[in-house]
Amino acid sequence: MTAQTLFYIVLGILTINFIKDKILNALNARHYNDPIPVELDDVYDEEAYKKSQAYKTTNYGFNLWTSLFSFVLTFAFLLLDGFEFVDNIARDYSEHPIVNGLLFFGIIMIASDIITTPFSYYKTFVIEEKFGFNKTTKKTFIVDKIKGWLMMIILGGGILSIIIWFYQLTGDQFWLYAWVIITVFTVLMNMFYSKLIVPLFNKQKPLEDGELRHKISDYAKSVGFSLSKIFVIDGSKRSTKANAYFSGFGSEKRVTLYDTLINDLDDDEIVAVLAHEVGHYKRKHIIYNLTTSILLTGLTLFVLSIFISNPLLSNAIGVAKPSFHVGLIAFGLLYSPISEITGLVMNYVSRVFEYQADDYAKATYKAAPLITSLKKLSKNSLSNLTPHKAYVFMHYSHPTLLDRVKNLSK
Repeated sequence: MTAQTLFYIVLGILTINFIKDKILNALNARHYNDPIPVELDDVYDEEAYKKSQAYKTTNYGFNLWTSLFSFVLTFAFLLLDGFEFVDNIARDYSEHPIVNGLLFFGIIMIASDIITTPFSYYKTFVIEEKFGFNKTTKKTFIVDKIKGWLMMIILGGGILSIIIWFYQLTGDQFWLYAWVIITVFTVLMNMFYSKLIVPLFNKQKPLEDGELRHKISDYAKSVGFSLSKIFVIDGSKRSTKANAYFSGFGSEKRVTLYDTLINDLDDDEIVAVLAHEVGHYKRKHIIYNLTTSILLTGLTLFVLSIFISNPLLSNAIGVAKPSFHVGLIAFGLLYSPISEITGLVMNYVSRVFEYQADDYAKATYKAAPLITSLKKLSKNSLSNLTPHKAYVFMHYSHPTLLDRVKNLSK
């Protein structure tokens, strides 16, 4: 196989992915005006449903243009040997593999972020603002960007440096060392993300002592779940949309409730949502997802180690001088169909896990408040109640609201 053949394969993968996504989005959009199912007729009144339809249509148009822009830009970048251009800039500063790799990725990622920032700004301050979701200030938007870049430089750059160093030291065996490094990082992030990363962007405080905390504690005791760390995060700093999540394990496990969730739901509904999260923990979904992620990472790195030394990878995207960092980009583009398949499997498993967590909440608490909480959260985020089945299959990590309500109502 020649480098030119691989180049055409890369262009083909990008084109097929783009067309596939546009077809799925169009199919989904055709259902925006479907009648609301009987089981969900209490979610929206007529005015709210019209607002939901307008929100979905606006986002559909916005995503169509942004994805088209991204596709054309990537296609042009490949056709015009953009990776060769960036690689030459990096090599003008240094030929050291680590420095060269860091500069190469740094230029591409920061430039990409700068180019897409106007779209992000429009999404936040025009679309989300128009429909009443946005609470982000322009100062917060800018500060978030800067913090994101710093995290990318420190964490991303640090991990990339170590991986390139191991590649230079051990050759094709680098994947084992890289796997260990990424595994340790992943486990630490799962355990300490809420403690180390979240405070950089949001304020967290323990849930105040009161009726809600007592109800949560009583429920946790009733199912033998040791839970002392219950935090409230200032999600309203950026959006009116509500959320809750469970993080960590062992002594570091904690529940984080968005302040918007506490404002939108009553105590019974919040406990029901918590019961769902506890269900994930009790059914060992967190451990399963973590283990699967680690195994998939190991498999990907092993496959990468087989091809990374082949100069065809770098040549395939127009770079004459082979290197680890350019090969990494080419491999990512060629490997994307396999990643898509594994993503489909993971989404399916995730949807099964959501049903199991719902069943756990129903069995250990009550189904009714979980149903009403899901409906309220859907209404408040103007969710699509009638998505196309193919779109759900390809993109949803959670079952649809209708499917969850039917399951909980059994």
